[in-house]
Amino acid sequence: MTSAEVHERIADLRAQVARHDELYHRQAKPEVTDFEYDLLKSELAGLEAKYPQFKAADSPTTRVGDDRLEGFATYRHRLPMQSLDNTYSEADLRAFHQRLVNLFGLEDLAYVVEPKIDGVAVSLTYEKGALVRAVTRGSGFEGDEITANARTIRTLPKELKRPGSKGAKGAPVPNVVEIRGEIYMTLAEFERINHEREEAGEAPFANPRNLTAGTIKQLDTREVARRKLEIVLYGSGFCDPALDHAAASAGTQNAFHGLVKAWGLPSVERFWTTHGIDETWKAVQELDKLRHSFAYATDGAVVKLDSFAQQREAGSTAKAPRWAIAYKFAAERAETRLKAITVQVGRTGVLTPVAELEPVLLAGTTVARATLHNQDEIARKDIRVGDFVMVEKAGEVIPAVVGVNTARRLPECVAYVFPAVCPVCGTRTVRYEGEVAVRCPNVNCPAQVRRRVQHFVSKAGVDVEGLGEAMVDTLVEKGWVKSIPDLYRLQRDDLLLLGKSVEKSTDNLLAALEASKHAELWRFINGLGIPHVGASAAKDLAGKFGSLEALTEARRDDLLAIAGIGETMADAIIAHFNEPRNRALVSQLLTLGVAPAAPARPPGGPGQLSGRTFVLTGTLPTLSREEAAVKIDAAGGKVSSSVSRKTSYVLAGDEAGSKLEKARSLGVPVIDEREFLQMLGG
Repeated sequence: MTSAEVHERIADLRAQVARHDELYHRQAKPEVTDFEYDLLKSELAGLEAKYPQFKAADSPTTRVGDDRLEGFATYRHRLPMQSLDNTYSEADLRAFHQRLVNLFGLEDLAYVVEPKIDGVAVSLTYEKGALVRAVTRGSGFEGDEITANARTIRTLPKELKRPGSKGAKGAPVPNVVEIRGEIYMTLAEFERINHEREEAGEAPFANPRNLTAGTIKQLDTREVARRKLEIVLYGSGFCDPALDHAAASAGTQNAFHGLVKAWGLPSVERFWTTHGIDETWKAVQELDKLRHSFAYATDGAVVKLDSFAQQREAGSTAKAPRWAIAYKFAAERAETRLKAITVQVGRTGVLTPVAELEPVLLAGTTVARATLHNQDEIARKDIRVGDFVMVEKAGEVIPAVVGVNTARRLPECVAYVFPAVCPVCGTRTVRYEGEVAVRCPNVNCPAQVRRRVQHFVSKAGVDVEGLGEAMVDTLVEKGWVKSIPDLYRLQRDDLLLLGKSVEKSTDNLLAALEASKHAELWRFINGLGIPHVGASAAKDLAGKFGSLEALTEARRDDLLAIAGIGETMADAIIAHFNEPRNRALVSQLLTLGVAPAAPARPPGGPGQLSGRTFVLTGTLPTLSREEAAVKIDAAGGKVSSSVSRKTSYVLAGDEAGSKLEKARSLGVPVIDEREFLQMLGG
């Protein structure tokens, strides 16, 4: 390369890295994988090292990505909050060890190996034992203060435990201490939120990390609280007096983990103390095998010198400590052929493209379909039917097409043209300003009607037995059901025309519909499909307003007074009932005899399951997860999304996954559906 070409390439790389920094840190909408991003930075660092005359003082290779946003107060860290150098190779990890061996003259260095949780870095400040501040990494020197949002994390204590604290020994508490860690979202909570979005016809979030980053920067704390973030703490910043003086036993990273637990803070559930690089590499490999059993996304292993004294002597660069490194696990990826792109129409009219794939084994499961997100993603990645595509599990949850093997592209693979009309009703699609979604604006589109009706009668709605997807499709196709109230206008004589020997099933269906008129109020509220309102919020609304009529007249201030209802949800509820057709729908339901019942508890006190916490996993023989959750709630129990030592039981069915393994490792009792029903007296 000529000097001019080198200069041009460096400028191009800086621009690309800066753009991806903005997308990742500020917008939480990355367009490339971590590996692709790291390759760009590695190439840039290599060119800058080889041609120092072209290196800029503010090169992205020497600074921390900045996550600060307008709307948040900025706070300066007492000690800089650095990022970590990354590697994807064993050779680089051994080279990291060798540099420290050369520095200390010791081969048998002690390390701590920790899971690298894929979340958002945060620094907490406790003064005299009380939580006073939570700040994001930001520029490394100063970050956004997110204290109010951090306080919504249920597992984060507001006070550190001291010696003699109730229920724990506690530990001496410094006057001031900064404790660093990661805010994250469990895979189960991520699935729950995406399930609600899909039920609402909205595009699912890409992965737990992006959703966490977007959530922690919400300006409405109630919206943050609804998403049930978690936190893990594993590092220290400023401390007065110095940490190894404040707690004499905390002179190592290993001991610091014990101190974190003694203070009552959430700490890493598993870490390894090793000596030498061979033992350390073995621990990294062991973590790689175990990580799929964790309740959260883990994208690597962090290797740290154990001794604080050695950490101080090793020092840091402007960007990262020399005494620690992140070994990133290779993303599990498979290549297969894209057979077709189908477009689904949700109940709000959103058109969602889905990749139909030649089945391929990925992360232990066979994948035949994957998300393509939206029109812009297909165009940006130039994904074409017939291509050989790379598929990954985004955040270890959702299969997604992440790229194309253009070397194998055939001439007949032409650029994909997103539908200009709804594939179901033929209405010209629209795309509103500021949205990535393409929509069918026809509210009477059969696909939208089907989805709305299916949601209304589902287990999470009014739960009409005998009215499955096939039956709903038939009713919509025949024009007998054009909106939800039409369900209660169905005629027996019409239904008997559907085929022979249907008299009994027809009578059963009509009886189930009649019974559903008196379903619990929250089921009707959830069944209406109000944007952003799921089952949990529906229960809160039912408890507050007591009737559908009262909810339709709800004022914004009344909604915001409910714990867990934030501005976004409140505005969505107001907007929903400001639509004349939605108000008319409620009026029609009431006219047709709908009279929702208040939620009922079984007689005999607080319930058979009072005080017990359940985690659900796998497919049960006769109950859906929603049905099981409702039974637990009705009997006074609680349903949690993740397994911990506080879990009372794990209710497991077929194809139970990592939650079952986690329960066994923690000694949490595992029960099947039969044992569960016996608990309920069934």
